[in-house]
Amino acid sequence: MKTLCLRPLLAPSGVVGSRAFANNLTTKCFPKQLHFHSRTLVFSSYSCSATLSVESKVEEKQVFDGEKAALLVRELRNNFDTGKTKSYEWRISQLKAIAKMLEEKEKEIVDALNKDISKPPLEAFITEIFQAKSSCNEALQELKHWMKPEKVSTSITAYPSSAEIVSEPLGVVLVISTWNFPMLLSLDPVIGAISAGNTVVLKPSEVAPATSSLLANLLESYLDNSAVRVIEGAVPETTALLEQKWDKILYTGSARVGRIVMAAAAKHLTPVILELGGKCPAVVDSNVDLQVTARRIIAGKWACNSGQACISVDHIITRKDFAPKLINALKEELEIFFGKNPMESKDMSRIVSPMQFSRLVRLLDEDKVSDKIVLGGQRDEKKLKIAPTILLDVPEEAMVMQEEIFGPIMPIITVDNIEDSFSIIKSRPKPLAAYLFTNNEQLKKEYVDKISSGGMLINDAVIHVATRGLPFGGVEESGMGCYHGKFTFDSFSHKKSVLYKSFDADPSIRYPPYTPQKEKLLRAILGGNIFDIILALFGWSK
Repeated sequence: MKTLCLRPLLAPSGVVGSRAFANNLTTKCFPKQLHFHSRTLVFSSYSCSATLSVESKVEEKQVFDGEKAALLVRELRNNFDTGKTKSYEWRISQLKAIAKMLEEKEKEIVDALNKDISKPPLEAFITEIFQAKSSCNEALQELKHWMKPEKVSTSITAYPSSAEIVSEPLGVVLVISTWNFPMLLSLDPVIGAISAGNTVVLKPSEVAPATSSLLANLLESYLDNSAVRVIEGAVPETTALLEQKWDKILYTGSARVGRIVMAAAAKHLTPVILELGGKCPAVVDSNVDLQVTARRIIAGKWACNSGQACISVDHIITRKDFAPKLINALKEELEIFFGKNPMESKDMSRIVSPMQFSRLVRLLDEDKVSDKIVLGGQRDEKKLKIAPTILLDVPEEAMVMQEEIFGPIMPIITVDNIEDSFSIIKSRPKPLAAYLFTNNEQLKKEYVDKISSGGMLINDAVIHVATRGLPFGGVEESGMGCYHGKFTFDSFSHKKSVLYKSFDADPSIRYPPYTPQKEKLLRAILGGNIFDIILALFGWSK
């Protein structure tokens, strides 16, 4: 039996954007299957431990290019056309396999996340594994209901008839995930795509190479490879994939790369879901429980992937006279959370890469910003760690206020009146999430009414995305489309309208010749006035 072994001989490509395309070159061996996890293909007589003499004779380069991507899409489309992925049984079997995978491979997943971003084990479990399990369990519980056609009432013009909306799979879909929650943001869309009955290609992020490699191995081992594939790589591989005709693309990452994805999709009129980001504000009123507010802001910033999350609190807006109290509360709670030396804390993730570390350092060291640090600012390039840092009243033109921070830096902007925060938020692109901390009911109402954002949370941060029944998505520059639970199923489905009509009751009034009497009756029927209909039937007038 011949076995194909893939071995990485080329260095990984660089990162593009703050949350960009992915690349990881991984050694893999699978009988009778070809994988494009690397750029070198080696045939051996049985396994990866074959002798060098055999390997040297048959070594040839294999690049995942547009041609290979086209072959992959064609194969998946042919498999989709067999109809097997449309069945309830197939969908359930794959969802059960994912649930089993998450249960059996929890340790491996935690280890991979720790290697990629030093994510604390408990944080990894709660924010990635548990959330993925919840998504999978919801789909298992609700799938039969989601798949059931939705009955719709019909009008008198179609009488006698019945109608329904049928959810049908789109076909072959592409999921391009990101590095900050590399397991959850890969599996959650895949769960929805499978639930909807599609074949799917997952492109994980190379910036989280351990998780990318693990996903490639696990999904191949647990799922139906004729319908679900993982392609690892960076810009060349992603470009090759984007050249193809997909039935839908879901991309999570930066707005800059989102534009590239959307432009590529437009060539084929492919619909897209873009989950991007933005500068998510937290407005803090002065009538709050200060300790609880501080703890929840910390949980939504520094204890959330060290601020490397699209929904983490980007900056705080509060009253000038209240800012010192809030800063003191944040200092006290940060010390409780991460100790006197947070750089040594095992409960904070590290910065994902040297490039991202350098970017964040540039934000801190910019003129007119470095002297605004009221807490933190320490950094360790070798460990890729930056201490929780608070800035007070940095200039509006500073880079830290112009771009999404995506790190453990928290600017605080002060205003004279809390309502002044509205104009500050509205002057910027609409954020993915907007937060408000207050006990003022009128302020809550006005915030919900006047501030547009992908999602909103009052008196807490981040946890709205884990709330069952709520969609997750952006608006304008923070993204388009939504997913999570039933919304993911719907996003990867086409809602097909179906009208059923019998051969009975075929009135001549709908057909020519259009006599005055027919016109009078049709107008009466379309108007829906039963008295006018009766008059028209008897040829009478009002």
